[in-house]
Amino acid sequence: MDTFKTENLPVYLSTVEAAQLLRLSPSTLEKHRVYGTGPSFRKIGVRVIYAAADLVAWVETGTKASTSDPRNGPGPARRQSPPLQ
Repeated sequence: MDTFKTENLPVYLSTVEAAQLLRLSPSTLEKHRVYGTGPSFRKIGVRVIYAAADLVAWVETGTKASTSDPRNGPGPARRQSPPLQ
């Protein structure tokens, strides 16, 4: 019989655990979720979970080469302004 291997399975974290990993408060992470500015998440019923890989990918969007690097990364948790028409 084949044994079930868990080392290649994704790791899922609660909002509190994900916030600790990112060094954010849980409420800041919740605001990012509401405003659509945060990392990808999943819902199971009413529970919200984050894949560790998605958290790392979101943080990595903020990688910069210098303080004058113009690339955008994760910003503050605030409502996005609607596009200008």
